[in-house]
Parts: sequence; structure tokens; C-alpha cells
Amino acid sequence: MKAVRFHEYGAPTVLRYEDVDLPVPGAGQVRIRVAATTFNPVDGNIRAGFMQGPIPVRLPHTPGLDVSGTVDALGEGVTGFDIGAEVIGFLPMTGPGASAEFAIVPAEILAPAPKSLPLADAAALPVVGLTAWQALFDHAGLTAGQRVLINGAGGAVGRLAVQLATNAGAHVIATAGPRSTAAVTAAGAHEVLGHGVPALAEPVDVVLNLAPVDPEQLAALTTVIRDGGVLVNTTVWMPAPSDEQRGVRGIDLFVRSDTGQLARLVELIDSGALHLDVAERVPLADLPAVHARAAANALTGKVVVQAR
Repeated sequence: MKAVRFHEYGAPTVLRYEDVDLPVPGAGQVRIRVAATTFNPVDGNIRAGFMQGPIPVRLPHTPGLDVSGTVDALGEGVTGFDIGAEVIGFLPMTGPGASAEFAIVPAEILAPAPKSLPLADAAALPVVGLTAWQALFDHAGLTAGQRVLINGAGGAVGRLAVQLATNAGAHVIATAGPRSTAAVTAAGAHEVLGHGVPALAEPVDVVLNLAPVDPEQLAALTTVIRDGGVLVNTTVWMPAPSDEQRGVRGIDLFVRSDTGQLARLVELIDSGALHLDVAERVPLADLPAVHARAAANALTGKVVVQAR
């Protein structure tokens, strides 16, 4: 089968589109005939060697944390899946990814794929959907009537976060660049402001930071949070700031697989309550070029990488 792998850390040129052996599922595992994976920024950081401490991988490594596809083979002890079933999942960060024609995944991370989307496009849901869900509800505890500022709402996670927060009955204030303003407004944001620390008429209960801002700007975001509020930060190379005197908590988000939450996100997609944006669809052989464009800050929107 074909796969994209890197045998050493480095620039996007270390990625190779090559022939590898067809993997065999072990106990508790499922082999997926991959429809698609995606590019996530963390993929580039892992490939470059920046994440060897928190996310150690075994070389050669196949990137790709998202997967959509059909069940092709079952390992020992796996039940509840039929051959040919369409599934999605968020793969373990330290294991082999889904940038291949077939992938081995733990059965426990899989959920049924949305029925209302092309199977390849469904690969765009797991990482961004779980990140947005866990930030807003697991960590921030967002509820109806609260005010939330989503800083850097123009990306894939931000647009889903805007929709989820709006659907939950929150008042959503978003920051986004000019190219993303219309899309963030369409996602349901009540107010869309430019980049930077906004001057707000009244404080917010929650700040969700999705933007790679400098530490000073990240710390300044605590000033727009009410006493007892929370800042959830996804740029984990910078610790989330807090303000102990006012009871403002800072939380660093490390997204995790959760099939219950993923199934709930699928329900929202299929009901029409949640819309998933896909900017591009590229063949697997073009994944090195996607990494190169990302390294040059020339990538806009979610890229789905089709295995077939």
C-alpha cells in the first residue's frame, strides 16, 4: 500500500510518498481502509521535531491524526463493528497516523461517520470538533446566557467553536481577520472584532484562545474576563495565564479522544445544527506540499487529504 512517512525529523522535504507493507490489526484493533485524513498544525510540529517531549513518535512515522474510512479487518476481541462500516476517529498522537491507504486504529476511538457528509470530508471533524467541544464545555463549563470571547475564530476550530457556543445559548464575541469575518459571522457570532485585545462594553465569562499570540497579549486577555471566569488556551507552548486575585483561572487544553463526544458531534452534523467547512481536498501524494505551504503560512482553512 501507499503511505506518506518521515524517517527523520526536519523540513517538509523529509516526507516520503512510498510503498509500505499492509498492516495487520492486533488485539483490540481495527484496520481501516482510509478514505481521508487531514492536516492539523500539530502534524507539522511533530514532523519538525518540536514535539518530541510531549508527543514522542517512533520513526519512520506516518502523520495524520484524523481518519475517516471503512472497517476492513478486525483484530482479536473486537466486537460491535461490521466489515464495511463507515467510521471516523481521532488517532493516538504517539502512534502511526492515517496518511496511508490503510490504517490500524484502536477500536475504542472509532465512532460512526456522519451520514450527511461525503466520507472523505468527515475526516475534518474529529480533532477540530473535539478541541472545540472540550474547550467550551469540559474546561470552560460554558452555559446558556454566558458571554464568551473566541480569540482567533477564523480557523477550523474557531468556526466550530462559534457554532457550538451559539447553539448552547451563549453570547459569542469573536476576533478574526478580514478574510474570515464573513465566515465567522455566518457561523453565528453575535459580534466580530479585529485581532488584538478587544475593548468590551462588559466583561466575558470565558475566553477561548486559539491564536498564536505573544505571551503579553495572551496575558492581557485575562483583563476582559469577569471575576471568577476562565481562559482556555490551545496554544500549549505558552502556559495559560490566570489572575488569582480575581479568581480568573487559566487552563491549557490537551485534546483527547472521546467517542461519546464525537458521536454527539456527528449527531449535530447530521441534524444540520453544525456545519463543517472544508477548504481543500488533495490527494495523499500531495501531503508533502501541504506541509510546505503550512510552513510558509500559505495554508487557509481545513485541508482534507484523500487516500483514494
